[in-house]
Amino acid sequence: MASESDQQIEAFIAYWQGREGGQERANYALFLIRLCEVLDLPIPEAAGTTTENNTYVFERAVRETQPDGTTSLGRIDLYKRGCFVLEAKQSRQKGGKKEVVGQAELLEKETAHKRGKHTTARAWDVLMMNARVQAQAYARALPVDDGWPPFIFVCDVGNVIEVYADFSGLGKNYNQFPDRESFRIRLDDLRDPKIRARLRAIWTDPKSLDPSHERARVTRQIAERLAAVSKSLERKKTYSAEAVAMFLMRCLFTMFAQSVELLPKDSFVGLLKKCEANPAKFEPMVSQLWDAMNIGAFAHAIEIQVKRFNGEFFREHRALVLGREESANCARRRNATGAMSILPSSARFSNRRSTRTSARGSARTTRRAPMWSGLSSLP
Repeated sequence: MASESDQQIEAFIAYWQGREGGQERANYALFLIRLCEVLDLPIPEAAGTTTENNTYVFERAVRETQPDGTTSLGRIDLYKRGCFVLEAKQSRQKGGKKEVVGQAELLEKETAHKRGKHTTARAWDVLMMNARVQAQAYARALPVDDGWPPFIFVCDVGNVIEVYADFSGLGKNYNQFPDRESFRIRLDDLRDPKIRARLRAIWTDPKSLDPSHERARVTRQIAERLAAVSKSLERKKTYSAEAVAMFLMRCLFTMFAQSVELLPKDSFVGLLKKCEANPAKFEPMVSQLWDAMNIGAFAHAIEIQVKRFNGEFFREHRALVLGREESANCARRRNATGAMSILPSSARFSNRRSTRTSARGSARTTRRAPMWSGLSSLP
């Protein structure tokens, strides 16, 4: 049985999807108010006479400076200080009564489609691009005290919302957010709770979506898990602290190689999960993988030919024997792209840890002899 929230989303989509469009000024405020309601967000406030106090309003006034030094009055369709600038448009549905004859042909051939649904038609790309340029101009025209908003929305009313972000506070690099595949949110997409949560965060806590915060969280998790493995191995007193440190470095670098696809995606983590169920497999399988990475050979553990990793980092390729708990801690972190930052500076590779693939198909690493003692002191 659908929840009340799901029913509201379905009603919202049904109301707006397939409308003919072409009435931006009449419709955009209603669309955004209804969107706030179904996302359980506060609706925009009434604007006052003092512009500086209008922190969450429709039609926020700004003064734009023109190239010749003159100024002109502009109005942001929806503004929330510290969060976003939104520029609204409303395209006309192809084949509808309000279609401008010849408009689609001037931009791109397309087939008729229902607005608000996923489609490959891009006749309105120029419209959206111009709206994005206008939104950036409005963001630039905001008072210095307001700062650059981290997000820009471009909204085709009743059809799609495009999301761009720049967390630098400089306003010079608004990019598709979270990526080029999913920066466009169509009405259909609002059924996805994750997308609704993302929109709520942009409205209420935009800095929480800053990828640098996520990398810091991931780094802390990796450090904690590797520290747990280190302490467990050191308690057994089977291996020296240096052997444990070097072993964990190789694990971490192998995760990094997997993350940047020098090894197949999730191949090493998948191997660790297999070994979690049967810890006796860990030492021979990982040792053979590292041997293959050292010489460039077929890695039976992940069933693929791997490139040779230069620099002799895997010359000592024997893995340590891990128990079930240690294997689980190694396997639990899936993505280690940003994880190399947890290494002490003396353990990092020289030249910012250069990793690349040579013309001969070898993955090359430039490094100093690493020293990674004191892992257990990591946070």
